Amino acid sequence: MQEGQVDIRTPEYVSLQFQPAGLGSRAAALLIDQIILGIMNMLIVVILVFATTGDNSLFAWYRFEINSTLWGIAIIALFVLNWGYFFALEYFWGGKTVGKRLLGIRVMQENGHSITLLSCFIRNLLRIIDMLPVSYFLGMIMIFLHSKHKRLGDIVAGTIVVHERRVKGKKKEKAIEKEIRQRGLRKEDLSVEDWTLKQIGAKEWNLVKTYANRFSQLPLTERNQLSKKLADILFPKLGIDMEGMTYKELEDTLLLLYLMLVEEWEIEL
Repeated sequence: MQEGQVDIRTPEYVSLQFQPAGLGSRAAALLIDQIILGIMNMLIVVILVFATTGDNSLFAWYRFEINSTLWGIAIIALFVLNWGYFFALEYFWGGKTVGKRLLGIRVMQENGHSITLLSCFIRNLLRIIDMLPVSYFLGMIMIFLHSKHKRLGDIVAGTIVVHERRVKGKKKEKAIEKEIRQRGLRKEDLSVEDWTLKQIGAKEWNLVKTYANRFSQLPLTERNQLSKKLADILFPKLGIDMEGMTYKELEDTLLLLYLMLVEEWEIEL
């Protein structure tokens, strides 16, 4: 089945074109991830075998009593690792695992937005079914036959795996990007944990994006008022203390927040 274009209309009524990732690219990405997981699994098992059966005196004294407990913990740890690897990376790394990143593909919502916590949980939980009867056979059949190359997890979660667009030439600098550059702001200047940043949803992102787009057009008084209102909404969600901040510091913080969010929410394809 040939990979084609899929048109998606976002909640902001913007029409976007995506190229769904087909069986070949998704299988290659999965192979890379499985190699990484295989190495990690092997290390855990080797360490556990040494700890429970080796001649190290620390373990030799009571190894028989703790063998069953350790192996039970290890089995749970291996399950969490193999499932949590995909869940954690896709949610916190913009819909990408190591394999997806190397292959230039990512998971996103069908409406064009970044993957949500619930969708990420569902699509990865259903890997258990997509893996049946062996080696992701059911998932591969689904991807090959589905018009948008979806496996069961994608269908239920409302997600799609797409190719990222390769930008050719120098990208034209936006007015807000020029403003950020002139202020000397960098993402590293704002210390916000990834988990905390995930508290920002589509509604909040639209507020930040509107603020950034209108920033240079607003008179100073209106800009100050808008900065204060937006900070009152967003900063408590992110644990940012705005007490004593000047309007300039509020602006800088909001622009840094835009800089951190734009890569995740404005997916260029």
